[in-house]
Amino acid sequence: MTIISLLLLVSLVPHLTFTARVGIQDGTEAKPHSRPYMVSLQFYKLHMCGGSLITEEFVLTAAHCWEEDDVLTVVTGAHDLRKKAINNVYKVKSYIPHPDFNSKTLENDIMLLQLKTKVRLSNNVGLISLPKDGEDVKADTLCSVAGWGDLWSKGPETDRLREAETVIVNNAECERRWESDYVASKMICVYGHGGTCSGDSGGPLVCGDTVVGITSFGEPYLCNSRLFPDVHTRISAYLPWIHNITGKV
Repeated sequence: MTIISLLLLVSLVPHLTFTARVGIQDGTEAKPHSRPYMVSLQFYKLHMCGGSLITEEFVLTAAHCWEEDDVLTVVTGAHDLRKKAINNVYKVKSYIPHPDFNSKTLENDIMLLQLKTKVRLSNNVGLISLPKDGEDVKADTLCSVAGWGDLWSKGPETDRLREAETVIVNNAECERRWESDYVASKMICVYGHGGTCSGDSGGPLVCGDTVVGITSFGEPYLCNSRLFPDVHTRISAYLPWIHNITGKV
């Protein structure tokens, strides 16, 4: 395991809600409400992580975005977080991290949030599709990431949703870069002109009209690193678990 990988794991252990967040560097501001499935997970009204609305009742995000006893709220339909409407803020009924989530290695870094009340769908608030059973994304596919995170490593956060194009990296290269930290059957790694930084953990990796990944981790000291491509939880590996909880097929 490389020194950087060790540093990554050390940085993730203490209070992951605050330290393992990952935002959009070298991206552009998204067209307002062009990603109606995007949600902001907030802790005491401060943005902590992203997420995807997959049903009127469930949000898909990263397990490391929550620690027991944290009380998160979900903000839907936002572009500029300074202008969120109070009727777009939802309380969480149940936090459902994957039972095999490992907070040290970030394996199985996936969580469902069940909301106390169903979301009101509108032009600004919508759902995103999951992959179909047996469907997976291929290397070199052009995809995108989005979020409200830092503009660069240790830089300022943005109030307005930003996005960036990125490309799926083949598993052999991901394994060569991340070594044992990367589990090909459960993870996807990507690299592009822009990428994730601090603040976008839990946000979606979108290919076409489908969410295929959940932003999980990356090189801790350099956002959008060429040496260590950003890693996302591979949603297709968890479809039975998701369907069982949400009833979404």
